[in-house]
Amino acid sequence: MLASQALSTGFARRGKSTIASSPERPAFILRAAWVLPVVRPPIRDGAVWIQGDRIRAVGPARDLRPDPSVPVRDLGDALILPGWVNAHCHLDYTDMAGRIPPRRSFTDWIKLITLAKAGWSLEDFRRSWLNGAAMLLRTGTTTVADVEAVPELLPDCWNRTPLRVFSFLEMTGIRARRQPAQILAEALDRIEQWQHPRCRAGLSPHAPYSTRAELLRQSAEAARQRGLLLTTHVAESGEEFAMFVHASGPMFDWLRRNDRDMQDCGGVTPVQHLHRAGYLGPNLLAVHANYLGRGDAALLARHKVTVVHCPRSHRYFQHQPFPWRRLIEAGVRICVGTDSLATVPTGRNPPELSLFDEIHELRRTQPWLGPVRLLRMVTLHPAHALGLKGRIGELSPGAFADLMVIRTEKLRSARAAYEAIISHRGPVEAVYIGGEPVWPPRSPAPFTPQPGPHA
Repeated sequence: MLASQALSTGFARRGKSTIASSPERPAFILRAAWVLPVVRPPIRDGAVWIQGDRIRAVGPARDLRPDPSVPVRDLGDALILPGWVNAHCHLDYTDMAGRIPPRRSFTDWIKLITLAKAGWSLEDFRRSWLNGAAMLLRTGTTTVADVEAVPELLPDCWNRTPLRVFSFLEMTGIRARRQPAQILAEALDRIEQWQHPRCRAGLSPHAPYSTRAELLRQSAEAARQRGLLLTTHVAESGEEFAMFVHASGPMFDWLRRNDRDMQDCGGVTPVQHLHRAGYLGPNLLAVHANYLGRGDAALLARHKVTVVHCPRSHRYFQHQPFPWRRLIEAGVRICVGTDSLATVPTGRNPPELSLFDEIHELRRTQPWLGPVRLLRMVTLHPAHALGLKGRIGELSPGAFADLMVIRTEKLRSARAAYEAIISHRGPVEAVYIGGEPVWPPRSPAPFTPQPGPHA
């Protein structure tokens, strides 16, 4: 059973984690000037009927006529839309924002962040993780795929946030000179022990350059057997591409000095390297994929791999233009992630983990993508990649009641509603996860009797 099959029913095959339904809470209805389900056109004067932790119905407010005992909260001039799904993040590194200036060499940056991490305590990482989770929450993210470099934080940090968290346990082993079987066994043991109603774990061999091919092979096999998801940084930098294709460059030289076996380099792209290891598959979120060789996009599409693009991180490292059209034309599903604040350019205001800010960067660099495609890359596409198609990233009957509210001026058209979403900055008005109000951190306003139609 693949991870997508296991999670679509709410259960991980051997990971013992469950995304369960809680139908015992009282039903209520949220009504607003506009509802954007994503899976259907925007609804003027719409409403979302929530029962327990699920959505019971979505449609025009006039068509939702429940029992009079079901309370209705009218939000007025506002938009209701699904909570964002952040397809790639490093919550551990949130408090490193602005501490590592960009470097001309990607390899030099790796050395700097490795040094910075070595100076942090477990409490530093915990504080950073929770600060990042709070940022995501107040900017409308309800589910995050997070690469976890400090597994000792879990499951404690899961219990301190209402977010749905997919924690991918990071694995390397080059510098420590540890055997792949040992590294993988420790990660699987942790996953086996953790049980949580809202969060679960997966595997993250860090990158082709920082792992051995045997770890990739063993991780892929374990993931297939246990119904686990995988995520890996791949083809992130030109230096990684040169290492594998030409067996040369700063990264190749540095890793060779650190006793990495470089026999897997030369004549193969990073994507092809993953393919040779049997690592590509529909349960893989391939992060970055900035530098692709001939046939790489088709290879990713054939194996139904999801690619995750991180726009602000891309600008921070000044990578070559992202291969949007090659991937789209090949039929690759693309999502958007925030990456970490350690790789976000700093300006006059402190940066924040926000998918809205990533969308703004895409609008600046890729205006041709359009608002509908942009919204799908932070809702439907990552939901599908995480095995929760029909459960998160959309407003539809049976989906989890994970949604956000954005306050707006009076909007006259669906086009204006889309524009209001992709132009939004800062915290949102409200966030619900599983039907529970989780932002802002105060008691929700009382429900009021249902008013007449909006003017």
